[in-house]
Amino acid sequence: MVIGGGRCRSLQLLFVFILLSLCMKPAVGLSTGDEDADIKCIERERQALLMFKQGLIDEYGHLSSWGNEDDKKDCCKWRGVSCSNQTGHVTMLNLQFRSYMPLRGNISSSLIGLQHLNYLNMKYNDFGGKQIPAFIGSLKNIRHLDLSNAGFTGRVPYQLGNLTSLQYLDLSFNFDMLSKKLEWLSQLSFLEYVRLNQVNLGEATDWLQVVSQLPSLTELQLRGCNLPSVIASSSVSFSNSSRSLAHLDLSLNDVSNSVYYWLFNSSSSLVYLDLSSNKLQGPIPDSAFPNPTSLSYLDLSNNQLVSVPKSFRNLCRLRALYQDSNNLTDLLPNLFLKLSNCSRDTLEILQLNSNMLRGSLPDITLFSSLKELHLYDNMLDVLYLNNNRFTGTLTKSIGQLSQLELLDVASNSLKGMITEAHLSNLSRLTYLDLSHNSLILNFGSGWVPSFELNIIRLGACKQGPQFPKWLQTQNKFSELDVSAAEISDTVPNWFWDLSPNLYYLNLSHNHFTGMLPDLSQKFTAYPPEIDLSANSFEGPIPPIPLTVTSLILFKNMFSGSLSFLCQISDEHFRYLDLSDNLLSGELPNCSKNWQKLTVLNLANNKFSGKIPDSMDFNCMMLSLHLRNNSFIGELPSSVKSFTQLTVLDLGHNKISGIIPAWIGDSLPDLVVLSLRSNNFHGRVPVQVCHLQRIQVLDLSQNNISGTVPQCLNNLTAMTANKSSNAMIRYPLRTDYYNDHALLVWKRKDSEYRNTLGLVKSIDLSSNRLYGEIPEVTSLVGLISLNLSKNSLTGPIPSKIGGLTLLNSLDLSKNMLMRAT
Repeated sequence: MVIGGGRCRSLQLLFVFILLSLCMKPAVGLSTGDEDADIKCIERERQALLMFKQGLIDEYGHLSSWGNEDDKKDCCKWRGVSCSNQTGHVTMLNLQFRSYMPLRGNISSSLIGLQHLNYLNMKYNDFGGKQIPAFIGSLKNIRHLDLSNAGFTGRVPYQLGNLTSLQYLDLSFNFDMLSKKLEWLSQLSFLEYVRLNQVNLGEATDWLQVVSQLPSLTELQLRGCNLPSVIASSSVSFSNSSRSLAHLDLSLNDVSNSVYYWLFNSSSSLVYLDLSSNKLQGPIPDSAFPNPTSLSYLDLSNNQLVSVPKSFRNLCRLRALYQDSNNLTDLLPNLFLKLSNCSRDTLEILQLNSNMLRGSLPDITLFSSLKELHLYDNMLDVLYLNNNRFTGTLTKSIGQLSQLELLDVASNSLKGMITEAHLSNLSRLTYLDLSHNSLILNFGSGWVPSFELNIIRLGACKQGPQFPKWLQTQNKFSELDVSAAEISDTVPNWFWDLSPNLYYLNLSHNHFTGMLPDLSQKFTAYPPEIDLSANSFEGPIPPIPLTVTSLILFKNMFSGSLSFLCQISDEHFRYLDLSDNLLSGELPNCSKNWQKLTVLNLANNKFSGKIPDSMDFNCMMLSLHLRNNSFIGELPSSVKSFTQLTVLDLGHNKISGIIPAWIGDSLPDLVVLSLRSNNFHGRVPVQVCHLQRIQVLDLSQNNISGTVPQCLNNLTAMTANKSSNAMIRYPLRTDYYNDHALLVWKRKDSEYRNTLGLVKSIDLSSNRLYGEIPEVTSLVGLISLNLSKNSLTGPIPSKIGGLTLLNSLDLSKNMLMRAT
């Protein structure tokens, strides 16, 4: 018994010793070099890493801690390397650095020696267009593989399908990488995250079958992969499909409506879905989202969808919906009702711009969390509704958007009255654009808004007849447009000193009267654009800011000379339109100061004298109008320096001499040439036929003789029956300058502005031309031809009836006869 008891106690002591020994063993984990550990890295793995380093170009010293020196012996302490603190094996290799400080070179096959590696990240490096090494498929313990943005090209090696433990795979943004099949993915049953953005899968017709068979898939990103439009039907099995797919991005592909069948089997777990920029079209079937209880982000923009399905009313967690750039034709109130059932308290972003939405604006307070509307909410920051087809009135509920900073409803068909109630609670508003509707602004004379605006655009909003006094409360605005406001008043003196930040002022198309003050010390913050056109301002044009960019004063009653222009010598000066005034005198000889002037319009004034030879200053001039003045002398050769000129109108002056041949050779971009009603003589130079872009040629009412050039039949722009642009316009900083021309149409003067680019006309009437009418049948785009009041003889060309667009033909008062 004593002996037996001793043996029992010995066994008990042995058992305790074993337990203590087990407890004292270090736990399995990682050594990253920050811990004190007795176990160092394995020598063969250290050598494998050093061989790997030898193949790299490390310009930025990322791997300076890797080496053979005594203080660098332990590879577990190297930058980017992590080891198991139990075995010393290298388990992680994280070589992701900043994108502008990449590693370069080659990936050595020595990495095969790291068979315990479970994490490999080489993101944001540059391997110079090399293929992903196939041997990476031998690292069978890899669970995390990130080779994105690393400059790889060529085919994705199918050997990656051997990484059966893989959970995370990112090969995105290697822009010349492709995979003709995705069959290799089907073996990776543990995959949770797959990111193959920008990998060319254009031939991978098995993509849908493969990804639908990944049972653990949580996130799938195939953005911009040129995915073929695979028909998803009963032939595709979803029996093993992941029930946890939460993030799906198939944007920028050729995916068609067949994808809805897959969504039917996956939508219950989706949180994020991006199908933007694909080939979805028509209505979305309600069956596509049978149970979308988790969906928070949905992007269907840039497709050809025509409606929002009723099933969207069940998107109870939806926070962002992007359906812009489609063909939505819903009545806006109906669309809001579809969305306001379940998501009325969650929706924060609603983007519906660039569609064909119709109807009046609904009550935007339906969505209590809405912050961004491209429509609306109680916490809205930005409201863009411009350039749609909205009708009706602007709801007063907009005044409840107390967080609103930007309100833009420009260019719709809104009507009705805007009162203080619409805007009084918008204390954070800095940007207001109500322009180009049919709105009436009715604010009390003593109204003091709670906001301070930077941008004020109220063009075509009726505010008159008095100047709006509420503007006196605003002193920080940089843009102000109160054009076409039916104001009949003088501009109050306080206005000119109101805002030192002002750089765009548009008071045009009103009935302002009086004289302008000295403006030379105004608009000092930035080079200004000033448009005071179509009013009744009078007196001399005062000194203006020396840094002016655009000065548009046409259709007023300004008088005096242009001497004020000699003060301007700034490179910003681009646009000057003083047409339709009472200005007189000769053109000042200081035009060399305006090195970048683009548009000069002095038409319909009382200028006299010669056109200065000093006008050879500018090769950037696009439009020159001197019509209806009393200029004399010959057309100066300085004009030929305007090599980019599009419109040249010198009509109704007393300019003499021959039409210079250089017009056809030096001004190749001319679209409009009008020398009408002058004293030109001689022949029409054949060089005019070199003007391949000419659409309006008016040489009428001169003393031109000779024959009509045969080569007119070769005017290229007139041989096309369509024009690319209705308007000829040039960009201002905040708008456009629309060019125009005065043309004789069926014996009446007509101004063409918005349709000038569509007009194709030849007028050689009231000259001394003789001979026969040449063949012009190739000018199929011609809509007006006037050769009347000459001395033309011979038959009327029988084929002239083939000019089907010809709307006006005048051959009267010649000596023509019918063709036999």
